[in-house]
Amino acid sequence: MELLDSEIVARMAQASRVLFVGKFWGGSDQNIIGYGEFRYTNSSGKTVEWFMVGLAAQKSYISMYVNAVADGGYLLAQYKDRLGKVKTGSASISFKTVDDVDMVVLMELVDKAASQLD
Repeated sequence: MELLDSEIVARMAQASRVLFVGKFWGGSDQNIIGYGEFRYTNSSGKTVEWFMVGLAAQKSYISMYVNAVADGGYLLAQYKDRLGKVKTGSASISFKTVDDVDMVVLMELVDKAASQLD
């Protein structure tokens, strides 16, 4: 995960880097390295601070979260079919090793997400 973290740090050099610790998504404990803080209003009307791109080491895989949007949906939808041997959700990518991911496509996605912070 260090290699992936350093790549994202390089791509999001102008963005803040924050560790989010707590219970997320169904009550699971998470430690997420978040890059590029922004505020948004969630579906319950609460304004929250969150990250544009995040990384988390899970028990048996790595999770990456990309909260950037484009064309009325999450930006990830435009990249998910080209990312390699990964599982995707609306804004999440899960993989066992960085070798499973097409890093060129992943960094293109991160660059596009980072451009939304300007």
